[in-house]
Amino acid sequence: MKVCVVGAGAIGGLMAAKLALAGNDVTVIDQGAHLAAIKKDGLKLIWEDGSEHVAEVKAVGSAAEAGPADLVILALKAHFLDQIAKESDALMGPDTIIMTVQNGLPWWYFHKHGGPHDGKRLVSLDPTGILTKHIDANRIIGCVVYPAAAVTEPGVIHHVEGDRFPLGELDGSESGRAQKLHDLLVDAGFRSRILDDIRSEIWLKAWGNLSFNPISALTHATLVDICQFAETRELAADMMQEAQDIAEALGITFRHTIEKRISGAESVGAHKTSMLQDVEAGRSLETEALIGSILEMGEMVGKPAPSIKAVYACVKLLNKVMLLEGAGVKVDKVA
Repeated sequence: MKVCVVGAGAIGGLMAAKLALAGNDVTVIDQGAHLAAIKKDGLKLIWEDGSEHVAEVKAVGSAAEAGPADLVILALKAHFLDQIAKESDALMGPDTIIMTVQNGLPWWYFHKHGGPHDGKRLVSLDPTGILTKHIDANRIIGCVVYPAAAVTEPGVIHHVEGDRFPLGELDGSESGRAQKLHDLLVDAGFRSRILDDIRSEIWLKAWGNLSFNPISALTHATLVDICQFAETRELAADMMQEAQDIAEALGITFRHTIEKRISGAESVGAHKTSMLQDVEAGRSLETEALIGSILEMGEMVGKPAPSIKAVYACVKLLNKVMLLEGAGVKVDKVA
C-alpha cells in the first residue's frame, strides 16, 4: 500500500518505520533537522528490546511533494493539524483513506455521531473551521494509539512499549477499508482490533490523558509518582469522574473503573507523560485536545467539571508563559 505519514515524530515515525519495513511504499512529511536526517540516513527505529532497524522511506517537506496516497496517517499533534489541512488535497486520490492518531478527542468527534449533536463542530479543536472545511471526514477512520515512543535524536525513533492500534469507522459500521487497515497494521507487527464504537475507546485513553498529562506538566512528576501521592491520585480520580459524567451523557460506556485506570497508569512506572516532555522541551502543549475539548462538551451537556477547569486554567497559563518566553521548564538537581 502507498502510505503517507504526516508528521514523523514519535508515533508517526514508529508507524512509518514499521510499515516501510513490512514492504509498503511509505512517504513521510516533516521538517527541519528531523527531515534532513531521514533524507540522509533513512528512518531509524530502536525497538524496546534494543534491536535496531533502518527503514527506507521517502522524506519530503510538503504535501505537494508527497502526492496522492492510498492511506494518509495524520500523526501531527492536534494543534498543528491546521498547518497541513489546506495542503491535504494534494494527498488525496479517489479512494484515499485518512487515519487520525492524535491524543485526546478528535475534531471530527460528532461527524456521523447521530443524536442531537450530530455534525457539530468542536470550536476548541477547530476554531476557524479549517479542518472541517479542508479534510473530508467521510474519508476518516478513527484510531487509538497505545504505544509509547520518543524521538531521541533527528531521524531516530525509540519505541518504549506497547503495540496496540484499535480502529473503527465513525458510524460503527463494518467496512472493507477498515479490514484493510487492520490487516495492514497486523502485517507490520502491530496489534489491532476493529471496533464498532471507536469513541468509547478514544474516551478510555483520553480519560487518563486529561488527568495525568496536565498534572505531570504542572508538577514534573512521573505516572507512578502521581498515582502514589495521595493528593494527586485523588485529583486525578476527581477529574476522571467529571469526564466520565460528561462522556456518559453523550452515550459513552466505560469498560474499566476509575481505580483500575489509575492502577494501570501506576503500573507503567516512572514514565514522563507526553505533555511533561513537551514542557521540558519548550514545545506548545496539547491543551485543547486533552482538556479544553472536554470542558466544551461538558457545557454542551450541562455537566460542570470544576477540577478539570482549574487544572486547565493552570496548564493554559503555563503554555502561554512558555511560548512568550520561548523556553521550557525542567527540574534540575541542585549542585
